[in-house]
Amino acid sequence: MEEQYHIISTLVEDKPGVLQKVAGMFNRRGFNIDSITVGNSEVEGQSRMVITVHADEKGLEQVTKQLNKLIDVIKIKDITQKAVKRELCLVKVNIPDVKARAEIMQYTNIFRAHILDVTEESIMVELTGDKEKINAFISLVEPFGIKRIARTGLTAMSRGV
Repeated sequence: MEEQYHIISTLVEDKPGVLQKVAGMFNRRGFNIDSITVGNSEVEGQSRMVITVHADEKGLEQVTKQLNKLIDVIKIKDITQKAVKRELCLVKVNIPDVKARAEIMQYTNIFRAHILDVTEESIMVELTGDKEKINAFISLVEPFGIKRIARTGLTAMSRGV
C-alpha cells in the first residue's frame, strides 16, 4: 500500500502530559509526525491537536485506533480531503544593499506577507500560507542570505459544518 499524507484533527483534554502521550503513541507505532500544532479549542478545558503524518490506509487506521484508546483523547477526525491548511513562517533575510531591500519588499508584497522588523542589515517577514507558497518565497529570498527561519508547521480546519 502506498503511504499518503494525512491530517488528523484531535480534540484532547487540556492537561499536562497529553501531548507527550500522543507523541509517544506515534513513536511506539513507528510513525514519524511531520508536524503537530496544539492550541485551545472552542471548548474550555479542551485543546485541539492538528497532526500531519505519512501513512498508508492500514497505518492510519492503526494510529486512529491507538489514539482512541488514550484516555485524554476525546475525538479524532481525518480531515485530509476537506481541510483548509495554513502554516506561519518568520524569515529574517540579509540586506546586502539598498537594491536588495527594495526587491525583498517587492517579494513581500507579491506574497501578501508582512514586514515585522527592518534594520540596516536585515528584514524580518511574516508569511502565512500553504507549504508551497512558503517554500517559493524562501527560494526567492535565499540568494540574499537567510539569517533565520522559524516555521510553525501545518495547522488545519475542515471546511463546512
